[in-house]
Amino acid sequence: MKHTWRRAVGAALTSLTGLAALLIVALLAVILLDVVRGGAGHLTWKFLSEPPSDGMMGGGIFPALYGTAALTLLMTLAVMPVGVLTAVYLHEYAPPGSLLARAVRVAVVNLAGVPSIVFGLFGVGFFIHFVGGNMDRLLGYQELHWGQPGILWASLTLAVLTLPVVIVSTEEALKAVPMDHRTASLALGATQSQTLVRVVLPGALPGILTGAVLAISRGAGEVAPILFTGAAYFLPDLPRSMNSQFMHLGYHSYVLATQSPDVEATRPLLYATVLVLLALTFALNLVAVLIRARTRRRAAAAH
Repeated sequence: MKHTWRRAVGAALTSLTGLAALLIVALLAVILLDVVRGGAGHLTWKFLSEPPSDGMMGGGIFPALYGTAALTLLMTLAVMPVGVLTAVYLHEYAPPGSLLARAVRVAVVNLAGVPSIVFGLFGVGFFIHFVGGNMDRLLGYQELHWGQPGILWASLTLAVLTLPVVIVSTEEALKAVPMDHRTASLALGATQSQTLVRVVLPGALPGILTGAVLAISRGAGEVAPILFTGAAYFLPDLPRSMNSQFMHLGYHSYVLATQSPDVEATRPLLYATVLVLLALTFALNLVAVLIRARTRRRAAAAH
């Protein structure tokens, strides 16, 4: 009787987990089908290569596409070194019971739970007014140069937003490297830093790249943090310097959906813009996944 009951409970749990997974896949499929159906017909080379026109009632999205790609690239370059080095300290160098390591972990957990709009306000107060304003005073600018919204401050704000993702995934990847590898390297005479560079980090690289994938996924679609730190309502010119404002696909979608004088007329543009944003995010993720897979194959071949 007890064995039959356990089998029934196991079958019920298996069914529930399968239904939950199926529901997630179905929701994603519905969203993608709706976006593709609404935007595929308007997705042309002209739409991708031209700036908006006629008060954003026509034209294309090239400035927004370029700005989104540049912002995501700068964010990744900013967050990955800091996140990886922080995780390396926490797992490899911090002594057991370290108060500093404990404080860093608490800060990471709290950062992960902060709403994204708060990061935008932080970016305005810290990066633009404090860092940028002091840079203008030190460099002798009479007008605002660094102390204004720009793509550099927006990318750094997103880097702070995605920092917990990189730290947690990197630390988990470091934990997955067997301790025997470290011990063997040290026994052969390598220093701790040499062991880290030649043994630990190569073994943890696939997990580190997983953190990069998650950071790109999170940062590419965020809009709230960049509303105050660099995104422009309408800017047909491409950003030419780090302090230039830029257009963003996510913000452009919001503008088309809420600020257009004729929402129905701009609906095809809206769907096509969302489709491009999803495609760009998937493409960035795909590149990171391919790099991770290639790294894993090389690591397996080396062993």
